[in-house]
Amino acid sequence: MKEAFRTTEISDPQFESDNLRFITIKTNNLKGRGDICVFVPPGENLKDLPLVILLHGVYGSAWVWTQKAGVHYTALKMIQKGEIKPMVIAMPSDGLWGDGSGYLPHNQKDFEKWIVEDVPQAVLENIPQVSEKSNWFISGLSMGGFGALRLGIKYSEKFKAISAHSAITDIKQMPLFVEESLENYPQEDERENSVLGIIEKYDDHLPKIRFDCGSKDKLIEYNRELHSALKARKTDHTYQEFPGSHEWSYWQRYIAETLLFFNAEM
Repeated sequence: MKEAFRTTEISDPQFESDNLRFITIKTNNLKGRGDICVFVPPGENLKDLPLVILLHGVYGSAWVWTQKAGVHYTALKMIQKGEIKPMVIAMPSDGLWGDGSGYLPHNQKDFEKWIVEDVPQAVLENIPQVSEKSNWFISGLSMGGFGALRLGIKYSEKFKAISAHSAITDIKQMPLFVEESLENYPQEDERENSVLGIIEKYDDHLPKIRFDCGSKDKLIEYNRELHSALKARKTDHTYQEFPGSHEWSYWQRYIAETLLFFNAEM
Protein backbone atom coordinates (compact mmCIF):
# COMPACT_ATOMS: atom_id res chain seq x y z
CA MET A 1 0.00 0.00 0.00
CA LYS A 2 1.41 3.37 -1.03
CA GLU A 3 1.69 5.66 1.97
CA ALA A 4 -0.52 8.74 1.81
CA PHE A 5 1.68 11.08 3.86
CA ARG A 6 5.10 12.55 3.19
CA THR A 7 6.15 11.95 6.79
CA THR A 8 4.79 9.75 9.56
CA GLU A 9 6.10 9.32 13.09
CA ILE A 10 4.72 6.60 15.37
CA SER A 11 5.66 5.83 18.96
CA ASP A 12 8.07 3.00 19.74
CA PRO A 13 6.35 0.00 21.44
CA GLN A 14 9.18 -0.33 23.97
CA PHE A 15 8.24 3.04 25.44
CA GLU A 16 4.45 2.87 25.10
CA SER A 17 2.10 2.19 28.02
CA ASP A 18 -1.58 1.61 28.78
CA ASN A 19 -2.24 0.27 25.26
CA LEU A 20 -1.78 3.74 23.77
CA ARG A 21 0.11 4.57 20.58
CA PHE A 22 0.88 8.03 19.20
CA ILE A 23 1.02 9.05 15.55
CA THR A 24 2.05 12.35 13.96
CA ILE A 25 1.57 12.88 10.23
CA LYS A 26 2.15 15.75 7.86
CA THR A 27 -0.93 16.56 5.78
CA ASN A 28 -1.84 19.19 3.23
CA ASN A 29 -5.24 19.51 4.86
CA LEU A 30 -3.63 21.08 7.92
CA LYS A 31 -0.75 22.68 6.02
CA GLY A 32 1.45 20.95 8.56
CA ARG A 33 1.40 18.19 11.15
CA GLY A 34 -1.45 16.57 13.07
CA ASP A 35 -1.41 14.31 16.13
CA ILE A 36 -3.45 11.19 16.88
CA CYS A 37 -3.57 9.19 20.12
CA VAL A 38 -4.72 5.60 19.50
CA PHE A 39 -6.01 3.02 21.96
CA VAL A 40 -5.22 -0.46 20.66
CA PRO A 41 -6.72 -3.26 22.77
CA PRO A 42 -4.36 -6.06 23.79
CA GLY A 43 -4.82 -9.54 22.41
CA GLU A 44 -3.52 -12.06 19.91
CA ASN A 45 -4.58 -12.20 16.27
CA LEU A 46 -6.94 -9.23 16.46
CA LYS A 47 -7.87 -8.04 12.99
CA ASP A 48 -10.53 -6.01 11.18
CA LEU A 49 -11.38 -4.29 14.47
CA PRO A 50 -13.95 -1.47 14.45
CA LEU A 51 -12.45 2.02 14.38
CA VAL A 52 -13.94 4.65 16.69
CA ILE A 53 -12.87 8.23 16.01
CA LEU A 54 -13.29 10.24 19.21
CA LEU A 55 -13.20 14.04 18.96
CA HIS A 56 -12.27 16.47 21.73
CA GLY A 57 -13.80 19.84 22.54
CA VAL A 58 -12.38 23.37 22.62
CA TYR A 59 -8.98 24.01 24.23
CA GLY A 60 -8.04 20.32 23.99
CA SER A 61 -5.87 18.11 21.80
CA ALA A 62 -5.16 14.47 21.02
CA TRP A 63 -4.32 13.62 24.62
CA VAL A 64 -7.35 14.93 26.53
CA TRP A 65 -9.75 11.99 26.22
CA THR A 66 -7.15 9.70 27.82
CA GLN A 67 -5.56 12.09 30.31
CA LYS A 68 -8.75 13.81 31.54
CA ALA A 69 -11.34 11.04 31.13
CA GLY A 70 -9.33 7.81 31.05
CA VAL A 71 -11.32 6.51 28.10
CA HIS A 72 -8.68 3.85 27.41
CA TYR A 73 -9.19 2.43 30.91
CA THR A 74 -12.96 2.46 30.46
CA ALA A 75 -12.75 0.69 27.11
CA LEU A 76 -10.28 -1.92 28.34
CA LYS A 77 -12.36 -2.70 31.41
CA MET A 78 -15.52 -3.08 29.31
CA ILE A 79 -13.70 -5.35 26.83
CA GLN A 80 -12.31 -7.52 29.64
CA LYS A 81 -15.79 -7.86 31.16
CA GLY A 82 -17.23 -8.84 27.81
CA GLU A 83 -19.52 -5.80 27.72
CA ILE A 84 -18.12 -4.67 24.38
CA LYS A 85 -16.08 -6.27 21.62
CA PRO A 86 -12.48 -5.14 21.08
CA MET A 87 -12.26 -1.84 19.22
CA VAL A 88 -9.58 0.66 18.27
CA ILE A 89 -10.16 4.25 19.40
CA ALA A 90 -8.41 7.03 17.47
CA MET A 91 -8.31 10.39 19.23
CA PRO A 92 -7.00 13.13 16.90
CA SER A 93 -6.34 16.77 17.59
CA ASP A 94 -8.83 19.11 15.91
CA GLY A 95 -5.98 20.71 13.97
CA LEU A 96 -5.11 23.10 16.81
CA TRP A 97 -6.50 26.27 15.23
CA GLY A 98 -7.38 28.97 17.78
CA ASP A 99 -9.45 27.75 20.73
CA GLY A 100 -11.07 25.21 18.42
CA SER A 101 -11.35 24.55 14.69
CA GLY A 102 -14.95 23.32 14.81
CA TYR A 103 -13.81 20.47 12.55
CA LEU A 104 -14.80 22.67 9.61
CA PRO A 105 -12.90 23.88 6.54
CA HIS A 106 -11.81 27.52 6.99
CA ASN A 107 -8.76 29.80 6.99
CA GLN A 108 -7.06 27.88 4.16
CA LYS A 109 -7.12 24.63 6.16
CA ASP A 110 -9.51 21.72 5.89
CA PHE A 111 -10.13 20.44 9.40
CA GLU A 112 -13.03 18.38 8.05
CA LYS A 113 -10.93 16.32 5.63
CA TRP A 114 -8.24 15.96 8.31
CA ILE A 115 -10.77 13.95 10.35
CA VAL A 116 -12.62 11.99 7.67
CA GLU A 117 -9.68 11.29 5.35
CA ASP A 118 -6.31 11.66 7.07
CA VAL A 119 -7.08 10.18 10.48
CA PRO A 120 -8.54 6.88 9.21
CA GLN A 121 -5.76 6.58 6.62
CA ALA A 122 -3.08 7.14 9.26
CA VAL A 123 -4.64 4.40 11.40
CA LEU A 124 -4.87 2.02 8.44
CA GLU A 125 -1.21 2.57 7.62
CA ASN A 126 0.08 2.15 11.17
CA ILE A 127 -2.31 -0.01 13.22
CA PRO A 128 -2.52 -3.54 11.75
CA GLN A 129 -5.58 -4.44 13.85
CA VAL A 130 -7.62 -2.09 11.61
CA SER A 131 -8.24 -2.85 7.94
CA GLU A 132 -10.35 -1.81 4.98
CA LYS A 133 -12.97 -4.24 6.31
CA SER A 134 -13.30 -2.38 9.62
CA ASN A 135 -16.51 -0.56 10.46
CA TRP A 136 -16.12 3.12 11.35
CA PHE A 137 -17.84 5.05 14.14
CA ILE A 138 -17.50 8.66 15.31
CA SER A 139 -18.15 10.41 18.61
CA GLY A 140 -17.09 13.48 20.55
CA LEU A 141 -17.86 16.00 23.27
CA SER A 142 -19.01 19.62 23.00
CA MET A 143 -17.34 21.01 19.86
CA GLY A 144 -16.34 17.41 19.17
CA GLY A 145 -19.98 16.39 19.54
CA PHE A 146 -20.85 18.91 16.84
CA GLY A 147 -18.04 17.54 14.70
CA ALA A 148 -19.16 13.95 15.22
CA LEU A 149 -22.79 14.65 14.37
CA ARG A 150 -22.00 16.87 11.41
CA LEU A 151 -19.30 14.67 9.88
CA GLY A 152 -20.99 11.37 10.70
CA ILE A 153 -24.14 12.50 8.89
CA LYS A 154 -22.36 14.18 5.97
CA TYR A 155 -20.15 11.14 5.39
CA SER A 156 -22.70 8.46 6.25
CA GLU A 157 -21.14 6.14 3.68
CA LYS A 158 -18.10 5.96 5.97
CA PHE A 159 -19.65 5.91 9.44
CA LYS A 160 -22.03 3.24 10.71
CA ALA A 161 -23.14 5.14 13.83
CA ILE A 162 -22.67 8.47 15.64
CA SER A 163 -22.74 9.40 19.32
CA ALA A 164 -22.31 12.86 20.84
CA HIS A 165 -21.99 14.19 24.38
CA SER A 166 -22.95 17.75 25.38
CA ALA A 167 -22.85 18.77 21.74
CA ILE A 168 -22.79 22.21 20.22
CA THR A 169 -25.65 21.97 17.73
CA ASP A 170 -24.96 25.10 15.64
CA ILE A 171 -21.77 27.05 14.98
CA LYS A 172 -23.53 30.12 16.37
CA GLN A 173 -22.83 28.58 19.79
CA MET A 174 -19.04 28.59 19.29
CA PRO A 175 -18.64 32.06 20.88
CA LEU A 176 -19.81 30.54 24.15
CA PHE A 177 -16.35 28.94 24.27
CA VAL A 178 -13.87 30.54 21.85
CA GLU A 179 -12.35 34.01 21.57
CA GLU A 180 -11.98 33.84 17.78
CA SER A 181 -14.65 35.63 15.77
CA LEU A 182 -17.70 33.68 14.65
CA GLU A 183 -16.95 34.98 11.15
CA ASN A 184 -14.27 32.31 10.81
CA TYR A 185 -16.64 29.35 10.91
CA PRO A 186 -19.73 29.72 8.65
CA GLN A 187 -19.90 27.57 5.54
CA GLU A 188 -21.19 28.83 2.20
CA ASP A 189 -24.15 26.44 2.36
CA GLU A 190 -26.13 27.57 5.41
CA ARG A 191 -27.29 23.99 6.03
CA GLU A 192 -23.67 23.00 6.75
CA ASN A 193 -23.63 25.23 9.84
CA SER A 194 -25.95 23.24 12.10
CA VAL A 195 -26.69 19.63 12.97
CA LEU A 196 -30.34 20.01 11.95
CA GLY A 197 -29.32 21.64 8.67
CA ILE A 198 -26.88 18.87 7.85
CA ILE A 199 -29.55 16.26 8.58
CA GLU A 200 -31.96 18.05 6.27
CA LYS A 201 -29.30 18.16 3.55
CA TYR A 202 -28.19 14.53 3.83
CA ASP A 203 -31.32 12.77 5.11
CA ASP A 204 -31.48 10.19 2.31
CA HIS A 205 -29.18 7.81 4.19
CA LEU A 206 -28.54 8.51 7.87
CA PRO A 207 -26.41 6.37 10.19
CA LYS A 208 -27.60 5.42 13.67
CA ILE A 209 -27.63 8.58 15.83
CA ARG A 210 -27.54 9.08 19.59
CA PHE A 211 -26.67 12.09 21.73
CA ASP A 212 -26.89 13.03 25.39
CA CYS A 213 -26.46 16.10 27.56
CA GLY A 214 -26.18 16.90 31.24
CA SER A 215 -29.29 18.39 32.83
CA LYS A 216 -27.26 21.35 34.14
CA ASP A 217 -25.17 21.83 30.99
CA LYS A 218 -25.10 25.29 29.36
CA LEU A 219 -25.99 23.53 26.09
CA ILE A 220 -28.97 21.56 27.43
CA GLU A 221 -31.66 23.70 25.81
CA TYR A 222 -29.95 23.51 22.42
CA ASN A 223 -29.82 19.73 22.71
CA ARG A 224 -33.47 19.58 23.72
CA GLU A 225 -34.38 21.75 20.74
CA LEU A 226 -32.50 19.42 18.41
CA HIS A 227 -34.23 16.39 19.94
CA SER A 228 -37.64 18.04 19.49
CA ALA A 229 -36.86 18.99 15.90
CA LEU A 230 -35.76 15.45 15.07
CA LYS A 231 -38.89 14.02 16.66
CA ALA A 232 -41.05 16.43 14.65
CA ARG A 233 -39.46 15.35 11.39
CA LYS A 234 -39.55 11.69 12.48
CA THR A 235 -35.78 11.24 12.26
CA ASP A 236 -34.80 8.07 14.09
CA HIS A 237 -32.43 8.83 16.96
CA THR A 238 -31.71 8.23 20.63
CA TYR A 239 -31.53 11.16 23.04
CA GLN A 240 -30.75 10.95 26.76
CA GLU A 241 -30.28 13.37 29.64
CA PHE A 242 -28.18 12.57 32.66
CA PRO A 243 -27.27 14.49 35.83
CA GLY A 244 -24.26 16.73 35.30
CA SER A 245 -22.77 19.83 33.73
CA HIS A 246 -20.33 20.67 30.94
CA GLU A 247 -17.44 18.96 32.68
CA TRP A 248 -14.99 16.09 32.42
CA SER A 249 -16.56 14.05 35.21
CA TYR A 250 -19.71 13.84 33.08
CA TRP A 251 -17.88 12.74 29.93
CA GLN A 252 -15.72 10.28 31.85
CA ARG A 253 -18.83 8.57 33.14
CA TYR A 254 -21.04 8.57 30.07
CA ILE A 255 -18.53 7.71 27.35
CA ALA A 256 -19.46 4.14 28.28
CA GLU A 257 -22.92 4.79 26.79
CA THR A 258 -21.24 5.59 23.47
CA LEU A 259 -19.12 2.44 23.52
CA LEU A 260 -22.18 0.30 24.29
CA PHE A 261 -24.15 2.02 21.52
CA PHE A 262 -21.42 1.39 18.96
CA ASN A 263 -20.96 -2.20 20.15
CA ALA A 264 -24.63 -2.90 19.39
CA GLU A 265 -24.01 -1.83 15.76
CA MET A 266 -20.90 -3.94 15.23
